[in-house]
Amino acid sequence: MPERAARRGRLARTIIGLAATAGLALAPVAASAQGRVKQAYGDWEMRCETPAGAQSEQCALVQNLASAEKPNVTLLVIVLRTADGKARLLRVVAPLGILLHAGLGLKIDQTDIGNTTFTRCLDTGCVAEVVMDENLIRQFKGGKVATFVVFPSPEEGVGVPVSLQGFAQGFDALP
Repeated sequence: MPERAARRGRLARTIIGLAATAGLALAPVAASAQGRVKQAYGDWEMRCETPAGAQSEQCALVQNLASAEKPNVTLLVIVLRTADGKARLLRVVAPLGILLHAGLGLKIDQTDIGNTTFTRCLDTGCVAEVVMDENLIRQFKGGKVATFVVFPSPEEGVGVPVSLQGFAQGFDALP
């Protein structure tokens, strides 16, 4: 139990907004994973666009999925580097209507990684975001399935499995 609390605390401490890490605004365009598909890496797509005012193209690895048990529970999973290239972010956009105080849980294969809070809600959904440290990157690269858990009601957590097939190659190709 103390291990789980410690993991949860470490994950919660890594939460940041884009404004804090790169001076960027969290725009609905970024949250909804617009942009053209540049390349596919297994079950991941690399989507790229040049945001207004940016000097270069920005790319992200993206997967958009729905829960098999509850098709109305969809997640958009985005992995990107900040504009300054100093941090790698994992951003998950969950549907409106979920319980925010329950947060977003993450399990990779059989390992409970912990949970984090949602930072804000937009028209497109509620956003949770963490900086990916080397350990989390290694777990994503070496894993088979990442299961994100959201709570539509206090009694019901819904796990949405995300295939990690192609993640390592896609992540290494992020500009």
